[in-house]
Amino acid sequence: MFVRTLFATGLALILTAGVGAADAKVKSGPQVGEDLAGPFHPLNVNGKQAGKKHCLYCENGAAPVAMIFARDVSDPLVSLIKKLDDAAEKNKDYSMGAFVVFVSDDKELEGKLKQVAEKQGLKKLVLSIDNEGGPQGYKVDKDAEVTVVLYKERNVKANHAFKKGELNGKAVDAVVADLTKILPTR
Repeated sequence: MFVRTLFATGLALILTAGVGAADAKVKSGPQVGEDLAGPFHPLNVNGKQAGKKHCLYCENGAAPVAMIFARDVSDPLVSLIKKLDDAAEKNKDYSMGAFVVFVSDDKELEGKLKQVAEKQGLKKLVLSIDNEGGPQGYKVDKDAEVTVVLYKERNVKANHAFKKGELNGKAVDAVVADLTKILPTR
């Protein structure tokens, strides 16, 4: 009887641990307190350097920046993009930058992103494309659909990583609320 109870307890623990691991948050991109890995040159789809490989890390320098790594376009991501573009425009006195790096080998992505930029009327936020693995040293997890890194002085102040389907309105609001971590209080 004791062996059977011990076996059942052990099995329950293993099954519970397995469920917990499946529900675990994805860890993607540079983490809070870390410095960024350095320059990289994605293809810029819109902005001043549209159609060229250009370093957005270099362009933004020590300014407060919202940087996103994404695998595909989705409605919640477009909502976040628009809100971050508005925030960058509103905070241009602080030189706030914002950009999205799509980590994808989708050959049709550039056209989709041009449509997003045009339809949303993006003023400051730059959409760009890099290889599927993401820039070297940035640790973009393959299971992360969207990774948001808020940084200033090239040091991470907030990180939000989302598996497929996890980015929603509430998550978008949480990211926008964290802009206070990179912007001066007014």
